[in-house]
Amino acid sequence: MILRLHRLSRWLWQRRVPLLPRLIYLFIRIALTAVVPPSASIGKGVLLGYGGLGIVIHRRAVIGQRVNVGPKVTIGGRAGLDGAPVIEDDVLIGSGAQVLGPIRIGRGAKIGANAVVVRDVPAGATVVGIPARIVSHGNGGTQDVRQDARGTADAGIDLDA
Repeated sequence: MILRLHRLSRWLWQRRVPLLPRLIYLFIRIALTAVVPPSASIGKGVLLGYGGLGIVIHRRAVIGQRVNVGPKVTIGGRAGLDGAPVIEDDVLIGSGAQVLGPIRIGRGAKIGANAVVVRDVPAGATVVGIPARIVSHGNGGTQDVRQDARGTADAGIDLDA
């Protein structure tokens, strides 16, 4: 619902309708607990977790297509820096993550829950932590393999199923 209302308010805002985009923005902010200004560019196929609960998007942010955004995510600016994040297509942003400043998140990147991203993220990379750091390059041909408590490798395949 938030994205439909945002698309309507953006369409009106681009045609310089004076009051209606602002009223839609205020409705989204108060009734749906999200900040999604009409000037923010949001691509098709974007998914907002839990209906966009607690999401804050900077007025100049650019979000590509098929981006999955978890609840309570902030995509915003940073004090002293001019600009807003650009998020390319097919990105996954975990719950509570903060993407801050004039940075670019590459296509297919994954941002872990509660990560604070203040630097560019290359395409296909996975970042976690505060501040976020790269834990996997994804597209570089390497597989993200973790070891469980018994010391056996887990490549994300459940052999018991």
